[in-house]
Amino acid sequence: MKKIALSLVIVVVLALAGCAPAVTPPAASEAAGAAEPGKLRIVTTVSPITNIAYNIAGDRAEIVGIVPEGVNSHTFEPAPSDARRLADADIIFINGLKLEEPTLKLAEANAGDGAEIVLLGDKTIAPEEYVYDFSFPEEAGSPNPHLWPNPFHSLKYAEIIRDTLTARDPDNGEYYAANYEAFAARIAALDEAIKQTVATIPEENRKLLTYHDSWAYFAPLYGMTVIGAIQPSDFAEPSARELVEIIDQIKAESVPAIFGSEVFPSPVLEQIARETGATYVDDLRDDDLPGQPGEASHSYLGLMAENLRVMAEALGGDPSIMAQFDTSNIPGEDAAVEQNQ
Repeated sequence: MKKIALSLVIVVVLALAGCAPAVTPPAASEAAGAAEPGKLRIVTTVSPITNIAYNIAGDRAEIVGIVPEGVNSHTFEPAPSDARRLADADIIFINGLKLEEPTLKLAEANAGDGAEIVLLGDKTIAPEEYVYDFSFPEEAGSPNPHLWPNPFHSLKYAEIIRDTLTARDPDNGEYYAANYEAFAARIAALDEAIKQTVATIPEENRKLLTYHDSWAYFAPLYGMTVIGAIQPSDFAEPSARELVEIIDQIKAESVPAIFGSEVFPSPVLEQIARETGATYVDDLRDDDLPGQPGEASHSYLGLMAENLRVMAEALGGDPSIMAQFDTSNIPGEDAAVEQNQ
């Protein structure tokens, strides 16, 4: 099957100005530097990682996520105030694999004595497991960093977080271990629900053409194929030839739906949909948690359930299976988590 990379410049001004808060539980923490005595101070980046950290740490740590939801994590530039947050952190959890390079550099420059910077992605897969694709060609030197859509990679993130927290705070080790075991059980249930949902999608429809190539580690696991991506990391404008090629491919393969972003509008995708007759679905999510802070759906588990619902509905499957999946956070909604807005 021919694979085509298509480029698109995305305007992000409205997203930066209007994104909703990405707080996992409803309560916000005090300003950075004001953590309760004895509690670990944790800084994270994108909201799925922030939420996974919360599911393990619960109310035994204060967590700050510095990448707002609705912002392109590849181009996010941390604010000067984030340097203070990073300087006050005991542990800094970063996805790694070159996803948040400006944040990593700021963390390395400002981390305090004894602070630990943990690159979750680098500890989860080995170089021979890296995926290079439409958005992340091998010649550019950066593998696809979007590991978390694969539930088992997210479980590995949780394991690394558990072990890191336990080493720094052994008195709460049993609490972190219990949360991890509960999270692992939920991941097993998520895996089963995804399998059941994908099985309802006609085999010829199990194809993903997306706004950004976030599904490279998900699709092979569940028998789906990523046939293209609209938004590579360099944001180059698509050529007329590329546009014609991808339209021809969609027609030839009878792709029923193409998926845009809930954050970034895509007139190119709308044009492709008009010319091919494919359904244009603009609410597939990369790292923007669904629902509102405090709602059960506002979680990593909710993110995955919502994305599978959207895929199934657009590709001819049964979206109701994911509606039965429990997306609530393991520790409940009592801990304080702050996320940049």
